[in-house]
Amino acid sequence: MDRRKFISSSSVAALALGKGAVGSMATPAANGAKPVLMKLGCQSEPTNDEHLKYLARYGVKNICGYPEIADGRIYATVEELSRMKDLAVKNGIEVDCVGPPVLTSSYIDNEKHPAIMLAKSPERDRDIEQIQMLIRNCAQVGLPSIKYNMSILGVLRTGRTPGRGDAMYSQWKLSDAKPKTPLTIAGHVDGDMFWERITYFLNAVIPVANEYKMRMACHPQDPGVPPEGYQGVNRVLGTVDGLKKFVAIQESEYHGLNFCQGTVSEMLTDPGTQIYDVIRYFGTRKKIFNVHFRNIRGHRNDFVEVYPDEGDVDMVKAIKVYREVEYPYMLMPDHVPLVKNDPNGLQSFAFCYGYIRGLIQSLESV
Repeated sequence: MDRRKFISSSSVAALALGKGAVGSMATPAANGAKPVLMKLGCQSEPTNDEHLKYLARYGVKNICGYPEIADGRIYATVEELSRMKDLAVKNGIEVDCVGPPVLTSSYIDNEKHPAIMLAKSPERDRDIEQIQMLIRNCAQVGLPSIKYNMSILGVLRTGRTPGRGDAMYSQWKLSDAKPKTPLTIAGHVDGDMFWERITYFLNAVIPVANEYKMRMACHPQDPGVPPEGYQGVNRVLGTVDGLKKFVAIQESEYHGLNFCQGTVSEMLTDPGTQIYDVIRYFGTRKKIFNVHFRNIRGHRNDFVEVYPDEGDVDMVKAIKVYREVEYPYMLMPDHVPLVKNDPNGLQSFAFCYGYIRGLIQSLESV
């Protein structure tokens, strides 16, 4: 499953009580506490006038944007990026991050640009050159971050299960998982092979990101799988230790994570007690560039994705940890429950956006 399509199919909506203009300063903290720097964000697409007006209607002021790219290119031109940014600004929205049409969370057999993850040269070098061009163009337009995935299997799930009311929750239960084929087009990819592909990419891209001061935010692999792999693939970014190794490959303030709190919780045996120290580890090292602020019920290899207020993670405690580490970027909902009479997920996402904004405002008052 493609994460962007997963989100797009739910047509992310927003409900927020945001204050101030785009780019406003953080709310001063009371009683000498650390300032509240984080922002309600959104990563839904498309970034067109209709959708931007929809987001603005509910107070969303910061987004990950998706420029319209012609000719099947991976990189957007300065003109294409400027057009997207200007349209967002016209609607009172700031583009904090860009999502390219490559290195998504899609299943590799369906990927239009698979060469980087397949280690297929010279195609991967041409694709990397286009990502380097995207970095340069984003910097020229004043767009500070790019998010990406290093995925072969996409988002693995085993179906849906009933939740509260008439909602249906997405579920992963490893014991029930039945891959469509024994292998993907990538064949067997063990840990060493996967790390080679990751390192090859980072060694080519992060120096350019350093030069242009572009934050590169990588999403963890969702979910983690056993060490022997799944469909022949060892998901090395499916454990906390793997993510620690990943951020250490390049010593750079522009190399970090699109920190999906839900995905990281899925890596843990007891997310309700363990996730907070994981946030602290990456947060204190300034390696969190985006947050997917979602909750689960369950643990590694067996979980469901629930509304943020009913999972095993205490989201009030979690947001206090983001404040503690002075996290300054977007908090975004992700993978909301679906309802029959709300097929595009508008009600579910509205609930999540209001919930996040309420938590942020509660921090601003103490």
